Amino acid sequence: MIRLALLRHGHTDWNRAGRIQGRSDIPLDEAARAELRSYALPAGWQQAELWSSTLMRASETAELVAGRKPRTTPELIEMNWGDWEGLHGLDLKADPGSGFRDIENWGWDYRPPGGETPAEVWDRLEPWLASLTRDSIAVCHIGIMRMILARAHGWNFIGPAPFRIKRNRLFVVEISGSVLTPLADPVRLHRRDTL
Repeated sequence: MIRLALLRHGHTDWNRAGRIQGRSDIPLDEAARAELRSYALPAGWQQAELWSSTLMRASETAELVAGRKPRTTPELIEMNWGDWEGLHGLDLKADPGSGFRDIENWGWDYRPPGGETPAEVWDRLEPWLASLTRDSIAVCHIGIMRMILARAHGWNFIGPAPFRIKRNRLFVVEISGSVLTPLADPVRLHRRDTL
């Protein structure tokens, strides 16, 4: 059995403005950098293999929190939002003709125009998960976390999610073969001033 801890990257200007980032390589903002410098990995996770998406907001988050460079992999890149990248989610939601749906109405086959379905994201994540050989941390994106946690919880993107993703927390799943089991509670990052 291997443990995988998922950590969402810090804020960017686009996050704060409600813009859809997807694969756009938007950097952390200065407030996020300052906040992340105050955190460290909790006990039991310092020696885990450190991975991140190739996008700078994830790799920089990993380095700031762990104090070392992560291994990067394209499998952890955010879901491709196609034509909607850079647009404001609230504007799309307000336009009945946009085709935008809230996550609890997606199903595994929901596709933004020119983008990627949750099922396609899972297809690229599954071989990477199977390749892990020891406890690992993946600093990535909310979409990637949703796919892995959805599989672990048996949620099919219909109805309310059985989890709520927050920043500065490790969401841990245990991997045993092809079975993912979520730990009940996320693990908070430690404040450096309390170590």
